[in-house]
Amino acid sequence: MDWMASLDIDDEYEKLIIRMNPPRVLIDNKSCENATLVKVDSANKHGILLEVVQVLTDLDLTISKAYISSDGGWFMDVFHVTDKDGNKITNEKVIDYIQQSLGTNACLLPSLRRTVGVKAASKHTAIELTGTDRPGLLSEVFAVLTDLKCNVVGAEVWTHNMRVASVVYVTDDSTGAPVDNPERLSMIKVQLCNVLKGDNDKRVAKTVVSTGVTHTERRLHQMMFADRDYERVHNGLLESRDDKFRPLVTLQNCVEKGYSVINIKSKDRSKLLFDTVCTLTDMQYVVFHGTVDSDGPDAFQEYYIRHMDGCPVNSEAERQRIIHCLEAAIERRVSEGLRLELCSGDRTGFLSDVTRIFRENGLSVTRAEVSTRADKAVGVFYVTDAAGNPVHAKTIEAVRGEIGQTILQVKESYSKSPSEETGGRFSFGNILKSTSERFLYNLGLTKSLP
Repeated sequence: MDWMASLDIDDEYEKLIIRMNPPRVLIDNKSCENATLVKVDSANKHGILLEVVQVLTDLDLTISKAYISSDGGWFMDVFHVTDKDGNKITNEKVIDYIQQSLGTNACLLPSLRRTVGVKAASKHTAIELTGTDRPGLLSEVFAVLTDLKCNVVGAEVWTHNMRVASVVYVTDDSTGAPVDNPERLSMIKVQLCNVLKGDNDKRVAKTVVSTGVTHTERRLHQMMFADRDYERVHNGLLESRDDKFRPLVTLQNCVEKGYSVINIKSKDRSKLLFDTVCTLTDMQYVVFHGTVDSDGPDAFQEYYIRHMDGCPVNSEAERQRIIHCLEAAIERRVSEGLRLELCSGDRTGFLSDVTRIFRENGLSVTRAEVSTRADKAVGVFYVTDAAGNPVHAKTIEAVRGEIGQTILQVKESYSKSPSEETGGRFSFGNILKSTSERFLYNLGLTKSLP
């Protein structure tokens, strides 16, 4: 009881600080020629950086540059953003949404009991699955749910390092309502666990059922982190690929400043900043200063961090763990394979039939995102053959012939490219010398290190 009373006091104190110093959100379309500047100025709290990045990312905005400072109990960030077509943000509805979402009365109001991205209620039941990846697994999962009279209304699947994590949203086939009967939920968990375990799986498979809704992508990161997918498996083919495509992550201590400094170079892609900030936040690290910059196909990130207890990284084991976890966070969303896009009228069991046809033709799904919208099933699948190699054109045409040529479209070959060696250390100090950063510094929206 004393602990809960202490939480209430701390929570009310943080709210008072926010009311006295309300967040300021400025959308600036004048200062930069090719991007909109989103400037956020607020009292600081743990997780605030992730909340801001999450709002921008969920709008499918591209963050090409970011300047982060949160020393002294104050949070001052500037993000250079564009829409998915590379244009400035001019849609008034989008601008209003950003300002409302990040403003005084929205998500920046602190609560020690609130988890970033958790919604209060849901129209469906969420099923979280983790286990060992294998060809045909997604098909088996969807088949079990169909047999149990569950309609899949959405799902996202990630695979990494021979592990799989998925969040599947289902409703009752007959009523369209969430599945909430305890006996039925228990049966769903048991049968899905049996599917995940397979015949010879020595690793733990896990199924969690909930009527709440979590921010799906953050939850997938958390699930894979808890499943320790960042631990490299001893597999010759995987290890050679990992060495070739792994992002370059370094971590050093800045003793005189009391920070640990993380530098990351990787291929640029959408949601990259969200993936790294999400991982650092969930590992209980605080970003005090940071810079993000995209340079052609490459992206550079630098973070000055401490653990929530105020200490920098203090052991080699901790250093290696952070490096491996950040590598995994960047790799999870990037799956090799052929991109297939699906659009069709929805019906119960449709996704089960589609993934069954994939399995029967020897296709392995490396990543997927599917949902139902206005009685239509839409989705994206990345597929390889069962050995992880590119799929033959004849196989794809056979699959499209069974599913429907207009229903399943081949879009692009999605393959990773090895990062080139860095030409020099990417440094917060060097970024301060750039024209753009000097401009932001003069505005008082970034500051030098103490």
